[in-house]
Formats: sequence, C-alpha cells, structure tokens
Amino acid sequence: MRRIQVDASAFMFCFVRPHMSKFRLDRALSVSLIHPVLRVLKGHRHRGIPILMYHSIRNGMGTKHPYFETNTSPELFARHMKFLRDNGYTPVDLNHVVDAIKTGGDRQKPIAITFDDGYRDFYTEALPILGQNGFAATVFIVSGFIRAQHTRVGNKEFMTWKEVQEIHAHGIHIGSHTVNHPELWRMSPREVECEIRQSKETIEEKLSESLRSFSYPFAFPEHDKRFVEMLRGFLGKHGYENGVSTVIGTAGRDHDRYFLPRLPVNSHDDLRFFQAKVEGGYDWLHTPQRFYKSCLRHGSPVARVAHAG
Repeated sequence: MRRIQVDASAFMFCFVRPHMSKFRLDRALSVSLIHPVLRVLKGHRHRGIPILMYHSIRNGMGTKHPYFETNTSPELFARHMKFLRDNGYTPVDLNHVVDAIKTGGDRQKPIAITFDDGYRDFYTEALPILGQNGFAATVFIVSGFIRAQHTRVGNKEFMTWKEVQEIHAHGIHIGSHTVNHPELWRMSPREVECEIRQSKETIEEKLSESLRSFSYPFAFPEHDKRFVEMLRGFLGKHGYENGVSTVIGTAGRDHDRYFLPRLPVNSHDDLRFFQAKVEGGYDWLHTPQRFYKSCLRHGSPVARVAHAG
C-alpha cells in the first residue's frame, strides 16, 4: 500500500529534469557509468545478493516520478524473469539469503524476489509467470486487508485468504507486512509491537505454519538508531528470523538480517536498467538516500517534500 508521506526517497526528485520524464540521472549514472565500472573491477561478479521489491503486477502507470511507480506490467515482469532464468540466477527465500551472506554464497547467483502488500494481481498475473520459469518468491501481506472476500483499498484489490493459502501451497513464501500498513515510526512502542505480533499470529493461524519474515512498510528510518533497536527487539521477541526494508542496495555481510536492503522495480525498469540493478549498479543511490534522511533528522528545508511511500 502507498499513501502520501514524507519519505527519504523524495530526495530522488533531484535526479530528473522538470517536465523531462524521459531523462533520469539515477538511470543514466547506473547504466552508463557505475554498472560498467563494476563489471570491469569485479570481473562480471557482484558479491551482494539482490532482493527485488515488486508491488503490483498490472498495466498502467501513475503520473509521479518514475522512482515512485509501484506498478510493473505483466509483459515486462515476464521479461525480467526470463532474464534471470537465462542468466543463471537462482531465486531463494530470505533464510537462504541470510545463510548465503554468512557463508559467502552456497548457491550460484542467488536472488530473492519479493512482493509487498498482497495484491490480487500477484495471484492472477505474477504467479503464472513465476511458475513458467520455475521460480518461487516471497509475498509480504497486510493481514488486515486479507479477508474471506476480495477487499479493495483505493484502486487496488487484495487476495483472499483462500488465494493466499493456494499460492503458499504452490511454494510461495508468505511474510508479514503488518496488520494495517501504518507508519510504524510515528507510533508508540505498544502499537508497533501489536502490529508485528498480531500480523504474525493471524498469518500463522491461517497457514498452519510458522512465519519467519517481515517487511517494513514505508521509508525505513535507518537514521533513528533507538527506533531501529526497539523494532529489532520486537521482531526477535516474536519469532521473526529475518526481514527487508526500503533501503536501496544489494544485501551483504554488513547488513542487519532484519532490515535487509532491496532494489525497487517497476514498469520503468527496462532490461538494461534491470541488469544494472541486480549486478550492483544501483547500490550507490543509498548514499543520497541516507543523506536525505540525515537532513530530515536535523530539520533541513530539503526534508519538506511529500512522497507516496
């Protein structure tokens, strides 16, 4: 789910010329400079493990900056999956990502494919494409939006519990994306713990299986060390083993297993840009992302930008 909020990623508006949506500095630097240099320096091998972040697999795009788009067309998603298959990537769950980070990689070219929210178009569009390629994925669901009948929030329709159970039976891993998709950073510790605990308990009851993974909704407040430590404690207390965030980058040894970075993907990611991302050519963007969050923390005027997060 996405709604207007102040987000560190709003800093990325700096990477597009006004009224010239065809030019993106983040794409130009990643595709034409960072990625080629990395390929030369690392001999075509990138040590980080990519964790892809998809949301909705449907046609149509919004009018916001391409960075903020959450739709990926079924046709382009199929091309992304074919690229991964043709280039020898092995889709794994987050447990394998954490293990591979610790050991230096126990599988050839591991990659994690994740989806936030639990939209019904995962069931109708993404699942068949994943099946055609022999791929599994992880879907982080907002437990309060999953019901016996289809629920709509805005223009997005969510899966039913029956459909969630069906995709789980097909090998799709299910994780928690909280109960109501709130801005946890703005909530009391008691409310945060409730969102984490209740979502896990509900999903485990519906699937009759323990749940291990958590996805943080909205922009992850990595600058707030006290909040991060509190959240880590709650996740460990309630039996979570790993998690992902909206921090940009590929996952490595220096990352917290509860807040692993991901690579946002949408309909603007042609195959050149997609390849640059999965091979580490987009990791550099975490630096301006952190800078913006630092400005936000210290009340800089640059922080007064609204973003659909």
